[in-house]
Amino acid sequence: MTTPLLLLPGLLCDDQLWAAQTAALAGDCDVVVADMTQDDSIAAMASRAISQMPESFAVCGLSMGGYTAMEVMRQAGDRVTHLGLFDTSPYADTPERIEIRRNLIERVKGGAFENVIEEHFQSFVHPSRLSDTELMGKIRTSALNVGPEAYIREQTAIIGRVDSTDSLSKVTCPTLVLCGAEDALTPPSLHDEMAELVQGATLVKVPGSGHLPTLEKPDEITAAMREWLELG
Repeated sequence: MTTPLLLLPGLLCDDQLWAAQTAALAGDCDVVVADMTQDDSIAAMASRAISQMPESFAVCGLSMGGYTAMEVMRQAGDRVTHLGLFDTSPYADTPERIEIRRNLIERVKGGAFENVIEEHFQSFVHPSRLSDTELMGKIRTSALNVGPEAYIREQTAIIGRVDSTDSLSKVTCPTLVLCGAEDALTPPSLHDEMAELVQGATLVKVPGSGHLPTLEKPDEITAAMREWLELG
């Protein structure tokens, strides 16, 4: 029997973020990659994603997808069999981060989308991978697929997210907290804190990876997910 698995992409990411895992797990999981581009709140993103899933399912999110996975737990936690939180944060945005995001939104409204996404890419991956044309090409293509209007919706959703520390402390299902060991955007220390909040959580830090380990170190991530989902 296959496991229903909901995968939630991050800011400027589409289903290519999870392409390697989707392919590798296809024989064991019924994978749904959520479309995160339609809504301007984390709650709406979560609700839309949940509506695609059967009565019970596993959920895994990266970055913005992680914020959404935590919201899925608030909306439908009794239906979730396994929770994965990758390169994300349990906290609401700080006033400083909100100001930065609002400035980015205004620049994109002014026509600077391609400049803005190139700036994002500098902190998306391990510095050693910035010259990897194949990897960066995948990331760039996904960002262009998302486009400026959806980018604004996504940043608006991220600005409005709530603190999830209290709800995480109530999670009881098998939980994988994973990050790139060199993630500059949501550093490993945040993942230490999340793993402490969730009783029995498994913590994995992936060497040589930044904020997008599913693309940077796909085989290592797939192996960690197989263990988390108890697929053998």
